[in-house]
Amino acid sequence: MSAAPAPENLPASAAILLVEDDEVIRRSVTLALERYGYRVASAGDGLTGLERFREGGHDVLLLDVMLPGLDGIGLCRRIRETSTVPVLMMSARGDALDVVSGLEAGADDYVVKPVDTAVLVARIRSLLRRATFNGAGAPAAPGSRGTTRLVFGDLAVDTAGLEVFRGGEPVALAPTELRLLLEFAANPGVVLDRQTLLRTVWDYGWDGDTRVVDLCVQRLRKKIGADRIETVRGFGYKLRRL
Repeated sequence: MSAAPAPENLPASAAILLVEDDEVIRRSVTLALERYGYRVASAGDGLTGLERFREGGHDVLLLDVMLPGLDGIGLCRRIRETSTVPVLMMSARGDALDVVSGLEAGADDYVVKPVDTAVLVARIRSLLRRATFNGAGAPAAPGSRGTTRLVFGDLAVDTAGLEVFRGGEPVALAPTELRLLLEFAANPGVVLDRQTLLRTVWDYGWDGDTRVVDLCVQRLRKKIGADRIETVRGFGYKLRRL
């Protein structure tokens, strides 16, 4: 991990659980994040990481893919059984299979080791913004000032209460999935390309890996209906109005 100077203005303290088996990397990442004002708890294997997660109180989870006992992919799946806490995966190789497997397991984003401190902190801040999203600037229904409930067929999105219903039943969405759906709901019938979604949902200020978008759309489709988000080949995705 590259070194970074301590920032002059520290952000509000957030708790991060780091699960990494390499002691040198674990210590260097911990020290780097603490310089930015984060509180860091750590574990050296997947099963210990699962125990630490169950203790609660973590705002972001930072999981290595290759872990002894229970690997990062399996750990992410176990976490997603009960929690929507933001998860950032770390892959040593940037291998396509690692990346896809992590995102399919429910991770929100990933970084490749060796991790640049500035990139890691930017990704963590983005995850925290999504997790604490309070609906400010949420879309109102077209032509209905003050209306916060958007309806698309059997799908209803309450942009003020940040609740989603399908056929009248509540749908549990992770923060990134909710932000993605809100972006689609604000632009019904409009094709949104992947790079635009990376900027508006993931807060990327640079071109990123569009597989992050594709896998999150895939997870969202499973929860709100496979035909609700339409793929426009060569361009991107759009939310069907009806």
